[in-house]
Amino acid sequence: MKKAQLIIEKSTTGQVATSIPALDVPEKVISDLIPSKYLRANAPRLPEVSEPELVRHYIGISTKNHHVDKDLYPLGSCTMKYNPKINDWTASVLAEVHPYQPEELSQGLLGVYHELEQQLCAITGMTAFTLQPAAGSQGELVGVLLMRKYHELRGNDKDVILIPSAAHGTNPASVAMAGYKVVEIKSNSKGLVDLEDFESKINDRVAGFMLTNPNTLGLFEENISKISELIHAVDGIMYMDGANMNALLGITRPADLGFDITHLNLHKTFSTPHGGGGPGAGPIGVTDKLAAYLPRPRVELHEDKYHLEYGYEQSIGRVHGFYGNFGILLRAWTYIRMLGPDGLKNISEIAISNANYMMHKLKDVFELAYDRTCLHEFVLSAQAQKEKGTNALHIAKRLLDFGFHSPTMYFPLIVKEALMIEPTESENKETMDRFISVMKQIAEEVETNPEMVQSAPHSTPIGKVDETYANRNLNVRW
Repeated sequence: MKKAQLIIEKSTTGQVATSIPALDVPEKVISDLIPSKYLRANAPRLPEVSEPELVRHYIGISTKNHHVDKDLYPLGSCTMKYNPKINDWTASVLAEVHPYQPEELSQGLLGVYHELEQQLCAITGMTAFTLQPAAGSQGELVGVLLMRKYHELRGNDKDVILIPSAAHGTNPASVAMAGYKVVEIKSNSKGLVDLEDFESKINDRVAGFMLTNPNTLGLFEENISKISELIHAVDGIMYMDGANMNALLGITRPADLGFDITHLNLHKTFSTPHGGGGPGAGPIGVTDKLAAYLPRPRVELHEDKYHLEYGYEQSIGRVHGFYGNFGILLRAWTYIRMLGPDGLKNISEIAISNANYMMHKLKDVFELAYDRTCLHEFVLSAQAQKEKGTNALHIAKRLLDFGFHSPTMYFPLIVKEALMIEPTESENKETMDRFISVMKQIAEEVETNPEMVQSAPHSTPIGKVDETYANRNLNVRW
């Protein structure tokens, strides 16, 4: 495989890609303000290339990686949907607003925050929101801290939070970080919370229940009303992991299902590209009984003016510098404003239809973990293929040869050789049919040419790597 030429290797003396304005700060001012130990002795060696070469370099890098603008990204539970470009345009308009800008000069920005909170309240049925958490995982921690605050102020002696076996891995991590013990609840034959096991573990030590609904199998918890009733009977808090909210928009609301807290992954449900680990936003919404504990400051409107209110004495305090990831919040606000209530509902309806269409087409080729109507995603098992020598990881890597990103692999843990697929509402039938056709071809190759699958990928910039060697001999420097 031909080695890609580095940008520094393309450098030619005298080539210029951009002109930088002359420094307008006197050198003496620089030396007075910045200690000499922090100043470079010599100018950095930067490549000298023309603008076309520089642009081609970055475009070349972007085409070597996979992203949702390139093709389908069916990463189950992560909702990798298309990000409309108007979202980026809107975010860019206010990209240079300084976070320390006075409130009187930030009324538009604060107005967006306030309106987004009201939109999220309407979507979820919650009373109040904070936009501070920078990701769903941080939102989870904030939610559990709110739960702890509630119990502390009521004098409740509770130290346990229940979590289903199909939960996201961040759930038990958040519980442990907040100082609670995790007690796992089994799943039943339908892939849902096992009510018998659940009831046996409810007692006065239970502070709450963290539940993803629909769950990570793409199934709606049909006993959610009973579950909420049992938790509330011991003065526990119902927490909804909102990672899968893309299935519920305009159809039902977490508060109506008995939840007291929910976080929303704006970068998932409300369309921000988040491949590669970020950026994100995980706002937390709560009902009346928890609103006073939300992080401060909070945006409030008084006499036609917005301001940041810090005077919440029972608040758990600030959890993010400034007021959250503004670019992501603004994109979500744009997305919601563009679609409106009917458009949001249509999103979930299409996402559910797409997932069920794809599931129906593939369930005869791969084992379907739970053969039921799903919501926004479904989980296949490659266990039958593994028994013939080809596992889920092989299949995922073979997909790369066809220009598709792989589904989520080996999660949820209760499904052997799991392939978790979420097409989202962004994909049309033609794209889904291409993916279905490729999956069927790979299944056929497992039978007729397993080496082709096991040695994949073949057409990517980097071929199959020795993962065991890489994990044991990490080289994290260039």
